[in-house]
Amino acid sequence: MDQRATPLLPSYVGGRWQAPSDEGVPVHDAVTGAAVARISSAGIDMRAALAHGREVGGPALRELTFHQRAALLKALASHLQEHREELYRLSARGGATRGDAKVDVDGGIGALFAYSSKGRRELPNATVHVEGAPEPLGKGGTFVGQHVCTPLRGVAVQINAFNFPVWGPLEKFAPAFLAGMPTLIKPASQTAYLTHRLVELVVDSGLLPAGAVQLVCGGAGDLLDHVGPQDVVSFTGSASTAQRLRAHPAIVRHSVRFNAEADSLNCSILGPDAVPGTTEFDLFVKQLVTEMTVKAGQKCTAIRRALVPAELLDEVAAAAGERLAEVVVGAPGADGVRMGALASLEQREEVRRSLKSLLGAGSVVFGDPERVEVVGADAERGAFLSPVLVRCDDPERSEPHEVEAFGPVAALLPYRSTEHAVELAARGQGSLAGSVVTGDPEFARDVVLGAAPWHGRLLVLDADDAGESTGHGSPLPNLVHGGPGRAGGGEELGGIRSVLHHMQRTAVQGSPAVLTGVTGRWVPGAPRAAEDEHPFRKPLARLRVGDSVVAGPRRVTAEDVAHFAEFTGDTFYAHTDEAAARENPLFGGVVAHGYLVVSFAAGLFVSPEPGPVLANYGLENLRFLTPVQPGDELTVTLTAKQITPRENADYGEVRWDTDVTNADGDSVAKYDVLTLVAKEDRR
Repeated sequence: MDQRATPLLPSYVGGRWQAPSDEGVPVHDAVTGAAVARISSAGIDMRAALAHGREVGGPALRELTFHQRAALLKALASHLQEHREELYRLSARGGATRGDAKVDVDGGIGALFAYSSKGRRELPNATVHVEGAPEPLGKGGTFVGQHVCTPLRGVAVQINAFNFPVWGPLEKFAPAFLAGMPTLIKPASQTAYLTHRLVELVVDSGLLPAGAVQLVCGGAGDLLDHVGPQDVVSFTGSASTAQRLRAHPAIVRHSVRFNAEADSLNCSILGPDAVPGTTEFDLFVKQLVTEMTVKAGQKCTAIRRALVPAELLDEVAAAAGERLAEVVVGAPGADGVRMGALASLEQREEVRRSLKSLLGAGSVVFGDPERVEVVGADAERGAFLSPVLVRCDDPERSEPHEVEAFGPVAALLPYRSTEHAVELAARGQGSLAGSVVTGDPEFARDVVLGAAPWHGRLLVLDADDAGESTGHGSPLPNLVHGGPGRAGGGEELGGIRSVLHHMQRTAVQGSPAVLTGVTGRWVPGAPRAAEDEHPFRKPLARLRVGDSVVAGPRRVTAEDVAHFAEFTGDTFYAHTDEAAARENPLFGGVVAHGYLVVSFAAGLFVSPEPGPVLANYGLENLRFLTPVQPGDELTVTLTAKQITPRENADYGEVRWDTDVTNADGDSVAKYDVLTLVAKEDRR
């Protein structure tokens, strides 16, 4: 067959699909060996592609608020959901079973949904993220500091591995897009056809601003030569490649933010309590086999080292062998098949070479590195390999702690004590993920705290959490994904942490008025606007940051305190027993309940008639600062601190700074009141 008859994948750069200037090289079906597509980046102007992202995509994204970007992520996720079946089918050409494809495709779409949700809930409906509270820098309160985060003015360049051609691009794209940075995707060659189709679906949706996403199929060429100080480079792949990319002259010269998520020798540790017959023993064996066979073991988070108590080594080997014997290898979709092919014949040969090194330190418990029976396909034309479990009786040998066979391969190693298990875990020199399977909380604590410095994520699996656990090898968008040392030293995902990786944190110093203007949040010490109209009578359209009301005073009586104690049932001695309260060094007598103070404050500042304020939905940062005794007079100052309109709703959130003071001007309570307020007058 003429390989030139296979599709030549174009790249999507500069706002258009561009075919390469040569015939490209073929990419083969992992199951049949037939050519699927041809790829090349010849003729692609990498400098121009980056310039397009910076000059077209960046400005368009920065015009949108976090909430608007979040809404687009949700819409994109919904659009891709409609095409999941097509992506599942295409995934089979890379050797993925339907279950494998779901992990990849659904995981990527789930990341879009997750970041959309976090963007709406944890970021403001604004273009600037204000981080933390203002920092007083002077005694008089006229000089303060505030950290603000703004989008970098470059491109988020992602260089991905072959094993997750959908999840990989989307998990990197989502936080970059939410931060306001355009993305350029460079997929791995073996499965580039699947990422290509993904980007086609994204572009055809018409949802994203121009320049928000670009795709380069084929080699990276001189792409990294043109990155600059405002760009971000994220890489997933081998530790050796990560090391080489990190040392690229342009990355070093411009101090380019570089995030690596590299393959690592992840371990799972069986607790001494988890003997045969326990739920934890079964969970350990099941998880080990799952991690060996899902995606044919081609996961950077897969278990490579299974650490078990020395006295349980035989039982674990036997139980794992029995489970592995039930795994049917073959063409995705064929009856009974649970494990498909590796991504390519080249990948299979790489795994076999690594296995030869690993077998220098052990022996095969299950599987044959050279032969495997397959269903529905040719074992040699396709990149099929048997699951292989290796037993290494001497855990001090270096091979299992240094050699990674990136396929359906794991090694069993015995440990003598908790300390020994922690020591062996650390010999991986840095891992993305580890797990501890035990019903003993003390053992779990010792292992977690001992192994944590070497791990980006640790799962403790037991009978209680097994029903909801997502498993050893599943990164989640709301938790960091990365690890120290060999694992790359980076943090991918991690919720808003990942978004902030694509933003510049800047410390701004100035007066409260200046910082209020810069951040859009009222800062204590800035001017307040106290007008005749109560701020609760103003809809969002007319309400401004700094609008305030001062109400009071109200005298607190002994009868008020006694009634509140009886009415609520809070009869703590400091509110009801004068003699006992007098002995309390903090009070020196009966004091009012803190929540009585809050209640009186609400009664003072509220505007009771129907109006724009729809609901009070909470208090935050409440602190009681000065005791209130019968006879004290309370005054409350309420100031509009932050105004957040909600997208696609006729209301928004207003955060009110609340300061309750006594007759001496001392603050007795400080907190934020949260209200939902209509955008327009409801009259």
